[in-house]
Amino acid sequence: MTDLIRSACLTHYAEVARSVGLDPVEMLRKVRLPVSCLERPDLRIAVAGVRRLLESSAAAAGIDEFGLRMADRGGLSNLGSVALVVREQATIGNAIEALSRFIHIHHEGMRLKIERHEDVVTISITLRGGRPRAPRQSTEMALGSIHRIIGSLFGDDWRPLDVHLMHAPPRNRRYYRSFFRCNVIFNSEIDAILLAARDLDRPIPSAHPLIAHYLRQRVEAIENRSSNWDDKVAELVRSLLPAGECSIERVAGHLACDRRTIHRHLAARGTSFSEILDTERSDLAMRLIEDGERPLKEMAALLGFSAQSAMARWFRARFGCSISQWRSDDGQRAAITRW
Repeated sequence: MTDLIRSACLTHYAEVARSVGLDPVEMLRKVRLPVSCLERPDLRIAVAGVRRLLESSAAAAGIDEFGLRMADRGGLSNLGSVALVVREQATIGNAIEALSRFIHIHHEGMRLKIERHEDVVTISITLRGGRPRAPRQSTEMALGSIHRIIGSLFGDDWRPLDVHLMHAPPRNRRYYRSFFRCNVIFNSEIDAILLAARDLDRPIPSAHPLIAHYLRQRVEAIENRSSNWDDKVAELVRSLLPAGECSIERVAGHLACDRRTIHRHLAARGTSFSEILDTERSDLAMRLIEDGERPLKEMAALLGFSAQSAMARWFRARFGCSISQWRSDDGQRAAITRW
């Protein structure tokens, strides 16, 4: 199954791309990622597409550290609900454990491993799907982001003991030394950040244990969502439908596949794209109809129809009455009876 990542990972992509002379929209189109992901942080997009974007951007700009430049502008806030849990932990150690526990909610293919050897703690990352390992830019963006997150918890006075990267060194190491503020070891056996074990005991003054417990329950509920194809397609449909972008081609772009792949996997689950779209569109229509002041033209756009008349035909076929009839008690009861 395709691993997905929140589009918040590309929050600063346009800024970084322009700073090195690239057209961000053109680069997104080259790798078939939706331009809307630059403005909508909670869209789910394919990890493979983000990897292609980072690698092609680094190559086009002729710089080795494009992934690190992305990480330099990111931080804890990019993690959405996971960030809320992390920053409310009592100590740095608790926060890093929470980050390790829930990072896959933000990035399905990423895992953190925390190991302690005497006075040194190693935080290593694994990115699923690399052949034989994840590409350079993805690795550096991921490890750089973890570094930025840990640094934000400590404050400006913290720096790691060492940073390890499995790939070969860049042509110029200056940016790496400036970013990590420590020795960076290339051609290593792991991709990892090393820090002093005593640092994990440092308290986070702003932490609130009761809020942390509440937020953890909320995030655990998100974690338990299904990873089946039909559920992932439905999640994307819910995100894309209000913007009028909900075609099977658009959904396929988010999942880094083609429409035939979606049809095949959904058929194996006993459903189809049109059935999922119709269900999600019906649910959204009911919520919109509850707002009796909303113009029908606006409703049509939010439901992904190019014209109000098309929405009217769909609604009658789906519910057996017009929207105005549905809004009346008699019409609604009659329509429900037909179902």
